[in-house]
Amino acid sequence: MNELKAISVFIRVAETGSFNGVAIAEGTTPQSVSKTIRQLERHLGIQLFHRTTRRNVLTSDGQRFLTTVKPVRDSLQQIIDSTRRAPNDEVGLIRISAARAVARKVLIPVIKDFKALYPGVNFELILEERFSDLAEDRIDVGFRAGGQPDAQVITRRLFPIQDIPCATTEYLRVHAPVREIDDLGRHALVGYRNPTTGRVLPWEFSIHNQTEYRHPEITFCTNDTETETEAVLAGLGIGLLDSINATPHLRSGLLIPLLTSYISARRGLYIYYEQNRNMTRRLRLFIDFAIEKLNNNTLYFMSADELNAISI
Repeated sequence: MNELKAISVFIRVAETGSFNGVAIAEGTTPQSVSKTIRQLERHLGIQLFHRTTRRNVLTSDGQRFLTTVKPVRDSLQQIIDSTRRAPNDEVGLIRISAARAVARKVLIPVIKDFKALYPGVNFELILEERFSDLAEDRIDVGFRAGGQPDAQVITRRLFPIQDIPCATTEYLRVHAPVREIDDLGRHALVGYRNPTTGRVLPWEFSIHNQTEYRHPEITFCTNDTETETEAVLAGLGIGLLDSINATPHLRSGLLIPLLTSYISARRGLYIYYEQNRNMTRRLRLFIDFAIEKLNNNTLYFMSADELNAISI
């Protein structure tokens, strides 16, 4: 016997007093409803109804059982209904993976604006440099700065990320000018060590539309891009900064771009997520919102004309 179904039938009969009415609502026969009640009575060892030809009236045992079981059934139904609705509602949790600088500078403003529209959506932002395995790490959507993810996921490039050589005006005022890539060898250089691989990243340039790499001597190194930016702002040397970190300081005049003819924009910011026909509505809304907000957003990169206009 399906106890939950039998209890549900019992509650409906107790509320209506009619086997026939419940049978019509359930799409079955009065005989089937009566059989379910008899089975429940045998299972419980009590009589639930006084049966008459006109109406079924609860016994005292039946009334006590109804008083006890109905609130439990109602609570269980609320849980089931809430769980069933959750994938389609604008409520619940979204887990995001992103590098620290991307999370702070790019995603926090997007999440803030999204929550203003959908306050029932909560977020967990996982900060990591590596490319997350969405299924294994239970991540709903990831953002990656670099090359296009090669996993079996849906990806979209949101905007280019430029690698911009730059320094403060104070540093450049007292050091030799930088007109060619080879001039970097005469300067203090700020570098970045990849926290995942442990390697100091080479400096990347675009020369005649080809990507080329240099391995200059680094005088200050860190494994955090925001700290790298702060080191350049402090005058510790020239840094090859990503445009997400560098752009606001370049536009404010705190930093000056160098070697603008060789700036590489091979990398980009990518959004990636799994193909899933059962994707929750809240996740679909957030993905669409993030794409609309970030697609070719010039807050995070600069045009060639803009860079050339402020270079020296």
